[in-house]
Amino acid sequence: MARALFLWMMLAAGVSQAGPLQALDDAELSRVSGQDGISFAAHISLNDPTLVGAVSDSRLSLGFKGDGQNRYIVFKNVRGTVDMFAVSLGVQTRTDGGGDYIAIGLPGYVRYTNFGFESLSVQSDPNAPVTGNLGSLNINGTVSLQGQVRLWSH
Repeated sequence: MARALFLWMMLAAGVSQAGPLQALDDAELSRVSGQDGISFAAHISLNDPTLVGAVSDSRLSLGFKGDGQNRYIVFKNVRGTVDMFAVSLGVQTRTDGGGDYIAIGLPGYVRYTNFGFESLSVQSDPNAPVTGNLGSLNINGTVSLQGQVRLWSH
């Protein structure tokens, strides 16, 4: 009974807000102003050792060429979890009348759980065994951000 009542209420709400679609010419379309953007949350898990079939020896390598030699920065066993909430993306009008810009809202909440890497090395072969260790990184904690990154063209 409760399910039927819920479905009936949702149907009634949808019908009451729906209206016929109308074609707009360019002049009418230029007067349309929208205030919505998009917001999203993310849960990112990298090389989680608790998963079935987890990889125990992974690498992320960045290659550079200088003085005729190839060198690679190798991050061994990059892993961890990142939870982000409320990253937003929208179009805003500039206050100086110079047009619009894209506003990327910074996430209000970011949580890092065992995020980092086991070792960092510089090698001439990215597939060779990692023998050096210039350090490791492990981050646990939360960050609260506010503000926007604004992008526009000239």
